[in-house]
Amino acid sequence: MQSKVLWTLSNLGDAAFLLPLALVCALWLRTVDARLALRWAILLAIGMALVGLSKILYAGCGVELAAIQLRMISGHTMLAASIYTVAGGLLFGALGGGWYRLGAAGGLALAAAIGASRIMQDAHTPAEVVAGWVLGAVIAAFFLARVFDPPRTMPRAYAAGCGLLAVSSIAYGHHAPFQRMIEHYSGWLCQGLGL
Repeated sequence: MQSKVLWTLSNLGDAAFLLPLALVCALWLRTVDARLALRWAILLAIGMALVGLSKILYAGCGVELAAIQLRMISGHTMLAASIYTVAGGLLFGALGGGWYRLGAAGGLALAAAIGASRIMQDAHTPAEVVAGWVLGAVIAAFFLARVFDPPRTMPRAYAAGCGLLAVSSIAYGHHAPFQRMIEHYSGWLCQGLGL
């Protein structure tokens, strides 16, 4: 039973599941302000690039902070902390006022549970999960502060919520090949860069 719960939580943090949710958020944001959608895409891309770089440096070059057991940033946790926090913030932002903070807090809590599942599955160390959670939380906080300053009520939340639910039902259980690609090509990349 415990392994099924861990597997379910881990699946909720997979890029194949979360990136389509991020796309739905971007499309929703585009109906409000195209600049917000672009800012969301850029911030998420920066977070993913940092995770990818940390994984390439470890897998291909052996770079790590052994003293704190930090080999790489947890991608599942970073994506979960950024995407669930933003999605929750936007959905609860339809209620107006400061309600977006409650949705954001729920996203952060779910990301923490996903990170804990990664530790319990021996996929990451606590330091790697904390690094991913902090990076994702910073991205989400920076973005949501921009969305809700000045205060606004998010329009079309019902349609966006249905879109998120529909995409979730299709994407759940799929796995992105990013880790395999990193493991396959990182040695070659590090050699090419002379690292």
